[in-house]
Amino acid sequence: MTNSSITQKSKGPAPTVDQINADRITQLANQYWAPHTKQNHLPFDRNVVTDIYIKEICGSKFAIRRTMMLEFSQYLENYLWPNYVTGLASHEHMMSIVVMLNEKFRERVPAWEAFKKRPENFPGFFQQMLEACLGVASLREKTALIVFLNHAFNSMEVELIREQVKRLVSLSMWVSLQEGRREQELKKAPKWRKFWMKINKRDSPETKQKLEWERKFLHRLMLNFIDTLEAIPSKGEVSGETIQYCERFLELMIDLEALLPTRRFFNTVLDDCHLVVRCYLAALPHRDDGNLFAQLLDVLKFYSRFEISDETGDPLTDHDMTQIHYNSITSLQKAAFAKFPDLRSFSLANVASVDTREALMKHFSSLSEDKLRAIATYLNLVPPTDKMEQENWFRFDSQFLLELLISRHERRTSQLEELNSMPLYPTEEIIWNENIVPTEYFSGEGCLALPKLNLQFLTLHDYLLRNLNLFRLESTYEIRQDIEDAISRLSPWKAEDGNAFFGGWARMAQPITNFAVVEVAKPNIGEKKPSRVRADVTVNLNVRSEIKVEWENLRKHDVCFLITVRPTLPIGTKFDARGPFLAQSGLLCVRGCEM
Repeated sequence: MTNSSITQKSKGPAPTVDQINADRITQLANQYWAPHTKQNHLPFDRNVVTDIYIKEICGSKFAIRRTMMLEFSQYLENYLWPNYVTGLASHEHMMSIVVMLNEKFRERVPAWEAFKKRPENFPGFFQQMLEACLGVASLREKTALIVFLNHAFNSMEVELIREQVKRLVSLSMWVSLQEGRREQELKKAPKWRKFWMKINKRDSPETKQKLEWERKFLHRLMLNFIDTLEAIPSKGEVSGETIQYCERFLELMIDLEALLPTRRFFNTVLDDCHLVVRCYLAALPHRDDGNLFAQLLDVLKFYSRFEISDETGDPLTDHDMTQIHYNSITSLQKAAFAKFPDLRSFSLANVASVDTREALMKHFSSLSEDKLRAIATYLNLVPPTDKMEQENWFRFDSQFLLELLISRHERRTSQLEELNSMPLYPTEEIIWNENIVPTEYFSGEGCLALPKLNLQFLTLHDYLLRNLNLFRLESTYEIRQDIEDAISRLSPWKAEDGNAFFGGWARMAQPITNFAVVEVAKPNIGEKKPSRVRADVTVNLNVRSEIKVEWENLRKHDVCFLITVRPTLPIGTKFDARGPFLAQSGLLCVRGCEM
């Protein structure tokens, strides 16, 4: 199953006025909540809410068209929220509110206004929603709840929302850490230890159980996700709902990591769960239908290791990150020296010679499972044997322990190096990647591996980096349109001798007559790629005079794109504008160049 079949694009037209008037939802709205029939409304009936949720929302598999009809009739503002009562509202009533609020965010209209007008029942609704996140069996409902939770965390500027979500990401959530790891973290930040002791003293026996539930909520949510993810097989059919749930969950994790108020304490809990490592070891990132999941996972890994101090919120320099890395490797070497004579050569080696993935794999891959576990326990990565029953969410197999040790201690590439290694011009891998550069028909039903421009950013570098990526992708979209227009006009076909035959012509695209690389310069100091590549390109300008003038007006530093096509369609085949472009054109490579 491909990703395109999971997040369908809504290309159909909006419903007409006649269709809206004849719709069952409109008839119910006229009876119960439509503003223009207010004088003749029937009293609130909870069975109506249940019936609409089961038949219109669940029955249509959460189809956007049915949700749009409910939103158009002002279902949330005039019926659902005014009649919500804490403790009495049904599960269907709560889920209907969740679905309608998600639709408001999808349509990009003000979403929280109805809750602000009647805020007294919001704490009860939010608690019911949190309980459903951990108890609902349906994956579609779980996905809707995860999306709602994400919207809530991204709306912390609204006081009503902030009062509810801040309890989930405060220092008290460290109660879910394994005991050794918590002591290690509190030792690094003495002021947090004082706050931790005050929190424990302040808790009363009457509220302790409820507070413990809230503090462990995100931790339990991650464990539920891991159970779902690791149940996906490496081969065979997987439902689209399962994949979409996993993608939406990673989107929530990314947004929690990319906001300073939520990241500060949550990042340690995420790390203690080893969520990123377990995601990489799961089957989904390696499946064909897991491409978007793998891209989201790379984004999550990037933000989980972002160059910022979780204690102070200050940005960290390259020197600071190098020092943290050296301290991490040194602690691993001390553990190996103290406990394992077999690793004496690793313990005494300099850091630069043992901090690559290959070097770490060479030293640790031969160790037994018990030795790997002993090292991980010494570093407080997994709990000791006597704590296994209490902290039972960890994995202890050799594959996981080896990947855990390597991923935590391998040398990381600095953000500056990653920026410098980016290609100046987009290649075919990015240009036609729907998860990064969506088509104009993207409806907002799924998620994308794109940076978000929020009200808050981790650092100035984070703000600039997100804008740079979005600007590059916006330019890439325009480049894709130009390339598709030019190639479709050229009409590349496969000739009888197997070569490319162009059945048309394009104003600013010409077949290359001759191509020769004339210079490949050595890399600059500290770089791996050639500092310059020069080539001679010959084209035959057998075109009209006005087009020839345009080609001759190209000047130094003007940008061109070199494209390789190996068409597979026979001569005379018509191009289908709605069909997949790459399969029809036979396009293989795109490389940018300057004159």
